[in-house]
Amino acid sequence: MNLELNNKYALVCGSTAGIGKATAIALAQEGVQVTLIARNEAKLKTTLAELPQQRNHDYIVADFTNPEELKTKVTNYILKNHGFHILVNNTGGPAGGPVFMANLDEFQNAFTQHLKCNHVLAQAVVPFMKDACYGRIINVISTSVKQPLDGLGVSNTIRGAVANWSKTLANELGQFGITVNNVLPGATGTERLTEIIKNKSAKTGNTEEEAANAMKQAVPAKRFAKPEELADAITFLASERASYINGINLPVDGGRTKSL
Repeated sequence: MNLELNNKYALVCGSTAGIGKATAIALAQEGVQVTLIARNEAKLKTTLAELPQQRNHDYIVADFTNPEELKTKVTNYILKNHGFHILVNNTGGPAGGPVFMANLDEFQNAFTQHLKCNHVLAQAVVPFMKDACYGRIINVISTSVKQPLDGLGVSNTIRGAVANWSKTLANELGQFGITVNNVLPGATGTERLTEIIKNKSAKTGNTEEEAANAMKQAVPAKRFAKPEELADAITFLASERASYINGINLPVDGGRTKSL
């Protein structure tokens, strides 16, 4: 399938590891010129060197704890370089724990890093998308928007807010050739999954291998996802072929989520 992504520009958040990095590579393989964005410049340079070099890829160093600084850096980059047809919002999830035990700072920090940063990035990139009559905003969130996950109270709460923000934005921007969709990863082989397995092991007294196997048994596919499998779904949603898919939550979870 020709995804018609040559000569497109993409801004990929959290792109030095896991799903973000896999997405940056997948988009670059389709001919997209990718701008990576994360807080660690050394890791950004390493990832940049791994991208297929058909285009002049680049990076922005930014910290998602400061939305206004993030917006300024991205806006200045656009003014000096180019806008973006594709925005992939992807940020590491909040720490686990019961929602009742969470303090207010945990909610505030998660809301800032996820919803506020997604919002300022959308505001920065949408004018170019409108001019191009082509835009794809893809938010990597969680299956918890369909079925809350035990032990991830703050994440469940904030992901739901992001999903509803996204759906509202999809309704507002659809008339301009811009789609806004959410990809909902299941258990995926990333650093965050390793952390979750360690926490489960500590709480249950089982080994990490036992904890991981128990999680796999809850998935009809009986395995964890590869980051590249999420990247493939994101890349398709970023393409011309997905032009009439808008405002959806797409689980990529091997069938784990029980709701339709």
